[in-house]
Amino acid sequence: MSRTLQLILVFAVPLALLAAAFAASGAFPARAGGYDYVVRFDLPGVDAPVDLPRVDGPPDASRPLVVIDAGHGGFDPGAGQGELREKAVALRIALALRDKLLEDGGLRVALTRDTDRFIALADRPDIARRLNADLFVSVHADSAEADSARGASVYVLSEKGSSQAAERFAERENGADRVNGVALSKTSAQVGAILLDLSQRGAQSRSTQVASLLLRELGDAGLGLHRDRPEAAALAVLKAPDMPSILFETGYINNPQDARVLGSREGQQALAEAGAKAIRAYFARNAGA
Repeated sequence: MSRTLQLILVFAVPLALLAAAFAASGAFPARAGGYDYVVRFDLPGVDAPVDLPRVDGPPDASRPLVVIDAGHGGFDPGAGQGELREKAVALRIALALRDKLLEDGGLRVALTRDTDRFIALADRPDIARRLNADLFVSVHADSAEADSARGASVYVLSEKGSSQAAERFAERENGADRVNGVALSKTSAQVGAILLDLSQRGAQSRSTQVASLLLRELGDAGLGLHRDRPEAAALAVLKAPDMPSILFETGYINNPQDARVLGSREGQQALAEAGAKAIRAYFARNAGA
């Protein structure tokens, strides 16, 4: 057998088998219009907002609303170590935090996701803003090249990230003709800029306050800290400068000690308990503000 014929058979035989498999499975219609029915449905547009989640707690809109965001999800697993995946850890802690906040009453709570599904970064704080949330908490688990890094961290939006966010926020709000609930059409451009600046400064201050309270509660509970002060970063999920927002890095998933905490029900409950205490202390301090 010639080399040319051998090459032809090498490519032709697999293709023939593949075609036969498709035909046997019915992937090809036997004739035009051979399907019994056609299913048609509309796909959401690229810019279409995601559906708003359920709000749990007292049916009283005057009660503070906390939106908890479990990081990653769906096809985005986040950091991982063995069978432990950030998306699953974040969801379990977020669910435990919701339950603990609801246990003692007085607060309303919503989750950006309560199942293993993907939500785009920009949609996460947008959900909180559309719900008029009083606090946004994004839950994650960190990872580092060296497994010696360990402990929880809490991030707020950096000044640089805040200024970048403010520009985009102003553009979006100008399009919506509203900043923090105040109609821009009824104000001058200068007043609108002042309103945005005041809103941003207030949100940054309150974000740092709740971050500090969370670090305190984590320390008091004997849970390891990577840093004992709030850290600042230009994180996309925090870029809502009119709303207090923190990112809770619950520990390093690739550190053996942290992994035992993050992967156990007891550890997840302890992290959620610290979070719930800090959030309640924050709202108690700011009651009537």
